[in-house]
Amino acid sequence: MQLGTLLMLIVPAWSLAFWQAWLYWILSSAAAFATALYFLAHDRALMQRRLEVGARAEALPSQKLIQGVGGAFVSAIYIVAGIEHRIDAACVPVSVVLAAAAVVLAGFALTFRVFRENTFTASTVTVEAGQRVVTSGPYAIVRHPMYTAAMLGYLATPLALGAPWALIPVALLCVAIVVRLLDEERHLTAHLPGYEAYCDGVRYRLIPGIW
Repeated sequence: MQLGTLLMLIVPAWSLAFWQAWLYWILSSAAAFATALYFLAHDRALMQRRLEVGARAEALPSQKLIQGVGGAFVSAIYIVAGIEHRIDAACVPVSVVLAAAAVVLAGFALTFRVFRENTFTASTVTVEAGQRVVTSGPYAIVRHPMYTAAMLGYLATPLALGAPWALIPVALLCVAIVVRLLDEERHLTAHLPGYEAYCDGVRYRLIPGIW
C-alpha cells in the first residue's frame, strides 16, 4: 500500500508506537506487492488496466463524483483510526486486532481470485473492445466479487487498526460502493453484450443469499 496510507495513520496518532497501523500496513503492502508481481508475470494487460485509478481516470461523470466521494471516505477511515489511537490506544484486544487483520488478508485473497478470473477487471467503469462477460469462478456466485472483496477488507480495517469509530466512514464508503456498482450495472447493461442475461442468471450482486 502507499506510504500515504501509513502517514494518514501515524500523523493523526502522533506516535510511531501505533503497532496496529504498522502491522496493517506491512501485511497489506506485502499482499498488494505479491499480487502485482504475479500479474506482472502472468497478465500485464490487467496490471495496465489497474494503473488507471481514481476520479480523474473515470470517463463517466457520475463515476468521477462517486470515486471522489469514496476516496474521501477511505482517507477518513485512516485519519479517524489515527485520532482514535491517540485518544484510546488500547480499546480493542490484541486477539481481535489479529483476527481482523486475517480478514483483511482474506479480502486480498478474494481480490487475487477475481483478477485471475477476469482480466478485464479495470479500476474504472469502462467496456473495452472484445470484452466478454465472465460467468465463472466468483462471478458465478455474485455479480461484483471485486466489490465484495473490497467491502470485506474495509469492514475489517477499523478493528485491525484497533479503532472501532472508524466503522462510521467505512459504513459511508460501503454506501458509496453500492451506488457505484448500481451505476456500473446500468452502464454494462447498455454497452456490454450479454450482461443483462448474466444478471438474470446470477441473482445476487454482493452477498450470496442476501443481495
